[in-house]
Amino acid sequence: MSGPGSDVRPFEARASDADLEDLRVRLGAARLPEAETVDAAASGRGRWEQGVPLADLVDLVEHWRTAYDWRAFEARLDRIGQFRTVIYGLGIHFLHRRSSRSDATPLILTHGWPGSVVEFVDVIDELVEPADPRAPAFHVVAPSLPGFGHSDRPTTTGWGTEKIAAAWVELMGRLGYDRFLAHGGDWGGNITTVLAGRFPEYVLGIHTTFADAPPGLTTDGLTELERRWTEETCDFYAGPRGAYAKQQATRPQTIGYSLVDSPVGLLAWILDKFAEWSDTDDSPFETISTDRVLDDVTLYWLTRTGASAARIYYESHSSLDPELRVEVPSAITMYPRDIEKCPRPWAQERYRQIVRWREPAHGGHFPSLELPGFFVKDLRDGLTAVLDARAD
Repeated sequence: MSGPGSDVRPFEARASDADLEDLRVRLGAARLPEAETVDAAASGRGRWEQGVPLADLVDLVEHWRTAYDWRAFEARLDRIGQFRTVIYGLGIHFLHRRSSRSDATPLILTHGWPGSVVEFVDVIDELVEPADPRAPAFHVVAPSLPGFGHSDRPTTTGWGTEKIAAAWVELMGRLGYDRFLAHGGDWGGNITTVLAGRFPEYVLGIHTTFADAPPGLTTDGLTELERRWTEETCDFYAGPRGAYAKQQATRPQTIGYSLVDSPVGLLAWILDKFAEWSDTDDSPFETISTDRVLDDVTLYWLTRTGASAARIYYESHSSLDPELRVEVPSAITMYPRDIEKCPRPWAQERYRQIVRWREPAHGGHFPSLELPGFFVKDLRDGLTAVLDARAD
């Protein structure tokens, strides 16, 4: 691990006016298919049976072309604090904001796909400088995964979750954080699990919305709800809803051409997941702001990372070591509309010291965007339980 300050540089992202104008031109010239052939009377999620409904996409494309303000999001990232450093030969972008509180604890937040650091922009301020002085405070680091956003795109294979976890340890050391907490969901939860399992000497404990049990466990003794979770998770990956993962795990380059060449294709590919994986009755915009989704999609577009981000599936899909165990204190939250839910008895086979387990009544795959206030409280409470367990 390198010492504090090693090769860390401030970073400002500025899309060129030419790139933003090119985006508007492409949006205006988009060739769209005919409307979906679902029942005209379909409502709610039935409208999305064949994917993103044409009418919804047309409205969103028009907003993206005429009203969306990318410069406002660039300024938002600058206010949080952006940096880059080179780890294992690859440039890594990250947000970093230190708390003014002397009792603050370092915390690394890791996003997933189709997310980005956009997942955390609405919660970082409250985590760093909580309005309630009794609430815990954190020095927050939120890196962009390799191949995502303003991190470099790998040019060789090998950047899977194991290497990313090792890179995060190096990153935190460069910032002067020899011991730290970690949180993640989706791929970020997978990486957080690897961090805790491989590097317990650095990781104080974790909070995650992802729990992957070792293979081969029986459903004997599970509750009816827990059995349903296992069936739904299995059906998700084995059935058509998991087709995106199979595509990106086997042919990321093929889908990548569309994701990098067509902003409308990129928008539809990502919007489909925000819609299906959020805890809503119809549109993801019932809980997530339109501009926040467009911040995420535009970040992918301007950095041309549609293909490189998809490759994390090629590198790491179903690759979590079945023998890996997490011995550090762990807080786990299973949101009801997430795509993958693990019963606690199964989770305990990998996470050996679960100090807090929660099953909220609401929330989906993107809780920091869907329920930012609840997410912050749940994260604080979970990490407080983790730190209390270490103090005992």
